[in-house]
Amino acid sequence: MQKIERKIHSIDAKGRALGRIASEVAVLLMGKHRPDYVPHHDMGDIVEITNIQGATFSGNKIEQKMYYRHSMYPGGLKTTQLKHLWEKNPSEVLRKSVSRMLPKNKLRIERMKRLIIKN
Repeated sequence: MQKIERKIHSIDAKGRALGRIASEVAVLLMGKHRPDYVPHHDMGDIVEITNIQGATFSGNKIEQKMYYRHSMYPGGLKTTQLKHLWEKNPSEVLRKSVSRMLPKNKLRIERMKRLIIKN
Protein backbone atom coordinates (compact mmCIF):
# COMPACT_ATOMS: atom_id res chain seq x y z
CA MET A 1 0.00 0.00 0.00
CA GLN A 2 1.48 3.32 -0.99
CA LYS A 3 1.42 6.37 1.24
CA ILE A 4 -1.09 9.02 0.21
CA GLU A 5 0.25 12.55 0.12
CA ARG A 6 -2.42 14.88 1.42
CA LYS A 7 -2.45 18.56 0.48
CA ILE A 8 -3.95 21.27 2.68
CA HIS A 9 -6.67 23.36 1.05
CA SER A 10 -7.66 26.68 2.68
CA ILE A 11 -11.13 28.05 1.95
CA ASP A 12 -12.42 31.47 3.01
CA ALA A 13 -16.17 31.27 3.63
CA LYS A 14 -16.83 35.02 3.83
CA GLY A 15 -19.62 36.03 1.45
CA ARG A 16 -20.11 32.55 -0.03
CA ALA A 17 -23.19 30.33 0.17
CA LEU A 18 -22.86 27.59 2.76
CA GLY A 19 -24.10 24.81 0.47
CA ARG A 20 -21.60 25.73 -2.24
CA ILE A 21 -18.77 25.61 0.29
CA ALA A 22 -19.99 22.26 1.64
CA SER A 23 -20.14 20.62 -1.79
CA GLU A 24 -16.63 21.85 -2.63
CA VAL A 25 -15.30 20.56 0.70
CA ALA A 26 -17.01 17.17 0.24
CA VAL A 27 -15.27 16.68 -3.13
CA LEU A 28 -11.88 17.58 -1.61
CA LEU A 29 -12.37 15.27 1.39
CA MET A 30 -13.34 12.34 -0.85
CA GLY A 31 -10.43 12.95 -3.24
CA LYS A 32 -12.60 13.15 -6.36
CA HIS A 33 -10.43 16.00 -7.67
CA ARG A 34 -7.46 13.63 -8.00
CA PRO A 35 -6.77 11.69 -11.20
CA ASP A 36 -6.10 8.47 -9.24
CA TYR A 37 -9.43 8.52 -7.35
CA VAL A 38 -11.01 5.20 -6.40
CA PRO A 39 -14.21 5.16 -4.32
CA HIS A 40 -13.13 2.47 -1.85
CA HIS A 41 -9.91 4.25 -0.73
CA ASP A 42 -9.69 7.31 1.49
CA MET A 43 -7.57 9.51 -0.79
CA GLY A 44 -8.86 12.97 0.11
CA ASP A 45 -6.99 16.02 1.30
CA ILE A 46 -7.10 18.18 4.43
CA VAL A 47 -9.47 21.16 4.27
CA GLU A 48 -9.25 24.26 6.48
CA ILE A 49 -12.16 26.71 6.49
CA THR A 50 -11.94 30.23 7.91
CA ASN A 51 -14.48 33.04 8.50
CA ILE A 52 -17.45 30.70 8.76
CA GLN A 53 -19.55 33.46 10.36
CA GLY A 54 -19.40 35.34 7.06
CA ALA A 55 -21.12 32.57 5.08
CA THR A 56 -24.53 33.34 3.61
CA PHE A 57 -27.80 31.51 2.97
CA SER A 58 -30.01 31.93 -0.08
CA GLY A 59 -33.75 32.32 0.10
CA ASN A 60 -35.54 31.79 3.41
CA LYS A 61 -33.40 28.85 4.57
CA ILE A 62 -32.29 30.63 7.74
CA GLU A 63 -35.93 30.84 8.86
CA GLN A 64 -37.43 27.67 7.36
CA LYS A 65 -34.80 24.91 7.44
CA MET A 66 -35.13 22.44 10.29
CA TYR A 67 -32.76 19.76 11.59
CA TYR A 68 -34.38 16.59 12.90
CA ARG A 69 -33.18 13.90 15.30
CA HIS A 70 -35.05 11.16 17.12
CA SER A 71 -34.52 9.75 20.61
CA MET A 72 -35.94 6.35 19.49
CA TYR A 73 -38.73 6.63 22.05
CA PRO A 74 -42.35 7.07 20.95
CA GLY A 75 -42.98 10.75 20.20
CA GLY A 76 -39.25 11.49 20.51
CA LEU A 77 -38.78 13.58 17.36
CA LYS A 78 -36.69 16.68 18.20
CA THR A 79 -36.37 19.66 15.86
CA THR A 80 -33.88 22.50 15.78
CA GLN A 81 -34.23 25.53 13.56
CA LEU A 82 -31.22 26.49 11.42
CA LYS A 83 -31.33 30.03 12.80
CA HIS A 84 -30.87 28.84 16.39
CA LEU A 85 -28.07 26.41 15.53
CA TRP A 86 -26.31 29.10 13.43
CA GLU A 87 -26.40 31.58 16.33
CA LYS A 88 -25.15 28.96 18.78
CA ASN A 89 -22.46 27.25 16.67
CA PRO A 90 -21.98 28.13 12.98
CA SER A 91 -19.23 25.56 12.52
CA GLU A 92 -21.66 22.77 13.46
CA VAL A 93 -23.99 23.82 10.62
CA LEU A 94 -21.17 23.45 8.11
CA ARG A 95 -20.02 20.19 9.67
CA LYS A 96 -23.56 18.74 9.35
CA SER A 97 -23.94 19.84 5.73
CA VAL A 98 -20.54 18.42 4.69
CA SER A 99 -21.16 15.16 6.55
CA ARG A 100 -24.50 14.68 4.82
CA MET A 101 -22.88 15.23 1.40
CA LEU A 102 -20.33 12.47 1.95
CA PRO A 103 -21.19 8.84 1.17
CA LYS A 104 -22.78 7.01 4.11
CA ASN A 105 -20.07 4.39 4.63
CA LYS A 106 -17.20 3.53 6.98
CA LEU A 107 -14.89 6.11 5.39
CA ARG A 108 -17.07 9.08 6.37
CA ILE A 109 -15.72 9.33 9.94
CA GLU A 110 -12.09 9.38 8.79
CA ARG A 111 -12.89 11.94 6.11
CA MET A 112 -14.64 14.23 8.57
CA LYS A 113 -11.57 14.18 10.84
CA ARG A 114 -9.68 16.02 8.10
CA LEU A 115 -12.13 18.94 8.12
CA ILE A 116 -10.71 21.83 10.17
CA ILE A 117 -12.98 24.81 10.87
CA LYS A 118 -11.32 27.95 12.25
CA ASN A 119 -13.60 30.69 13.50
